[in-house]
Amino acid sequence: MIIVQLDSEQLSNLIQSSVRKVFKETPPQTVEPTDQPEQLLTIQEAAEFLSLTVPTMYSKVSKGELPVMKRSKRLYFSRTELLEYLKDGRKKSNAEIEQEAEEHLASLKKKGLNNGK
Repeated sequence: MIIVQLDSEQLSNLIQSSVRKVFKETPPQTVEPTDQPEQLLTIQEAAEFLSLTVPTMYSKVSKGELPVMKRSKRLYFSRTELLEYLKDGRKKSNAEIEQEAEEHLASLKKKGLNNGK
């Protein structure tokens, strides 16, 4: 083992040159964007996600109200599908309902179906 005394400037230069060398020798890594794999939830996790009890979850599954996957005796729930389930239950605002009604009446006028015939 050889021990050499260096002053602070020499030590700083040595560290800098070592770091530069490592950066030159290491190829740049590119991170490919990957799609997040679909997150599957157990019945307990899905119940917590929906703020429901596990028995309520089983009831909704048996009635066909919830999207579910079954493998063997286990139930799995897609987080994405549960979000869609929640969104489907979204109640429209009065403004959205009025906008849809206006669009529907405009399309009827366009077709000539709203002139009393």
